[in-house]
Amino acid sequence: MTWTEILLEKKGPVTVLTLNRPDIRNALTGDGMIEEIEEACRRVREDEEACVLIVTGAGTAFSAGGNVKDMKDRKGMFAGGPDRVRENYRNGIQRIPLALARLDVPTLAAVNGPAIGAGCDLACMCDLRIAGDRARFGETFAAVGLIPGDGGAFFLPRVVGFPRALELALTCRVLDAAEALRIGLVNEVVPHDDLLTRCMERAAEIARQPARILRMTKRLFHLAQGKSLADTLEMSASMQALCHHTPEHARALDALLSRK
Repeated sequence: MTWTEILLEKKGPVTVLTLNRPDIRNALTGDGMIEEIEEACRRVREDEEACVLIVTGAGTAFSAGGNVKDMKDRKGMFAGGPDRVRENYRNGIQRIPLALARLDVPTLAAVNGPAIGAGCDLACMCDLRIAGDRARFGETFAAVGLIPGDGGAFFLPRVVGFPRALELALTCRVLDAAEALRIGLVNEVVPHDDLLTRCMERAAEIARQPARILRMTKRLFHLAQGKSLADTLEMSASMQALCHHTPEHARALDALLSRK
């Protein structure tokens, strides 16, 4: 596949997906970009050696969200009456959170600049977030007469908690990187020029663990959200039984015992 909307670069067990439309501040509304993100997630999912996917943006923005010019002109995914627009969302941008949700490989957002609207939600779709000090975050849909149509009402509360998420959605306040760190929206803030280096360091730290076990760990944590303790324990027992029979577990035990 020839990439026209994104860049996909594999660096050993780490893959970097770069939204590559700086001319429109990496807006997420085009079918081409959505299809390429889906394909990138499929490739990483099927790569048994993949341990981490980093998502970032080219240029000065992580993603400015929806293309407001297309909204104004009612074209692309914003064309047609309410019924058609509803289907456009289902068959368009909502494919991105579903593609990322199917990906058991841990994901890390390298937020290099403004992450606004759907861009903020994209960062929240990732498992971890590291921000450069030029990053900005805003759940700003209401300011343009919209609600989060891409799953933001699902993802943002799971990152910062329900009251804080609702506050951000109602006020449309844009946060700088320092405040995003304070409220737990990001895991870490680093100087802008060090962002990708730091993300690769964190990805390498994760990738030292066995790829199969990383995927199972991520899936268990996601499945446990909203489940009862009894259900979580049952899932944990089943997945742990599989882990006990993996070669990764056997090698780890041998290594630990050989140190004594």
